[in-house]
Amino acid sequence: MPDYADIKDAARRIGRLIRRTPLLGSDLLNDQLGFQLLVKAEPLQRTGSFKFRGASNALLSLPNDRQPVIAWSSGNHAQAVALAAQLTERKAHIVMPEDAPELKRSNTAAYGANVILYDRYKQSREEIGEALQARQGGHIIQPYENAAVIAGQGTAGLEIAEDLEAAGIVPDYALVCCGGGGLLAGVSLALKQHFGQLMIYSAEPAGFDDTARSLAAGQILSNDPAGRSICDAIVTPCPGRISFAINQQLVSGGKIVSDAAVLSAMHLALDRFKLVIEPGGAVALAAALDPAFRREVQGKKVVVIASGGNLDMEMLDRARAAPLPDLT
Repeated sequence: MPDYADIKDAARRIGRLIRRTPLLGSDLLNDQLGFQLLVKAEPLQRTGSFKFRGASNALLSLPNDRQPVIAWSSGNHAQAVALAAQLTERKAHIVMPEDAPELKRSNTAAYGANVILYDRYKQSREEIGEALQARQGGHIIQPYENAAVIAGQGTAGLEIAEDLEAAGIVPDYALVCCGGGGLLAGVSLALKQHFGQLMIYSAEPAGFDDTARSLAAGQILSNDPAGRSICDAIVTPCPGRISFAINQQLVSGGKIVSDAAVLSAMHLALDRFKLVIEPGGAVALAAALDPAFRREVQGKKVVVIASGGNLDMEMLDRARAAPLPDLT
């Protein structure tokens, strides 16, 4: 199980590879919201998402055996592992759903990975990856069921804590985009070390609120496999065992948002922060803009992680056409 010391070690290990991303704020938006909103801009990370943190830490933690790596992902972990493998001179085999955005598939291949497509509604990506490992060997780098990956993701929380402390800001709430829960777990470990009273919430799209329901139930619950959402980056079957064990201890609950709210949040991010966020990366911002949450946090300080920005032009056009959130 990873801990805060592992996150500090990860920060030292991957510091030469990752980008330190900024915390963005808008005075005008804060006046409209009635609380201070700070957005961690992980779309500016290498490969366009926080996933490069965990992937690079996992690969740099492997033995120096030059064995290939195998991963499965809808796109962001795929790109991250592909680039990390390229930088560490390993071959990468990535199992991706055939309906993954073309941008994510093409970028993964461009980083030198062998992309293996599958039907996410009829096939198991885990079984495909494990069969590949059985045939040729190599290391499996799971997207969130991996202690080194979680520690790497936690470096985003470490940066947030350092920047907040440097600015003399003590946050009251944090909202974190959540699929399998690795980012949430790593960030929670880091932030709780610095701000013990902080309230942390997962943010998920409707129909894929497995972490929120699991936290409420006290056990891991799954999503309906027939569910659909535009938030392709975080439509996982259920929380990871390692991440859920951490999140059970540190996370206060979960927030759930609609696809329509996500599109509006993406539009606002473009308008106020000049930041391009993909749907799965915008769920935490959408949760922060929800009227009920806004009433709850008046006068408070809220940190949101925008976790990724890998989207195609069609989705960007949909976001631009969506109405901006009503902040009155």
